[in-house]
Amino acid sequence: MEQVLVATVNSIGWMLGLTFLGLGIGIGILGSKVAEAVGRNPETKSDIVHSIMTILIVLAIFLLLIFAFTFLLLFYNPLVI
Repeated sequence: MEQVLVATVNSIGWMLGLTFLGLGIGIGILGSKVAEAVGRNPETKSDIVHSIMTILIVLAIFLLLIFAFTFLLLFYNPLVI
């Protein structure tokens, strides 16, 4: 039983770490492309910012779902009998 708990906590650590790494890299690339797009065409700044905020809201919802899944695994682990 202890091995299952250790494997679960290890997997949760990897899952959260890779999630934050991917989100950080993705948001960084997204920000650079937004700056590039606004620099090329400043008149469309409002449209670009609205679309980027929509994407960031979807990413935040994804992050909250990852946290919910993590807490589900931590406190209601189906592998522990």
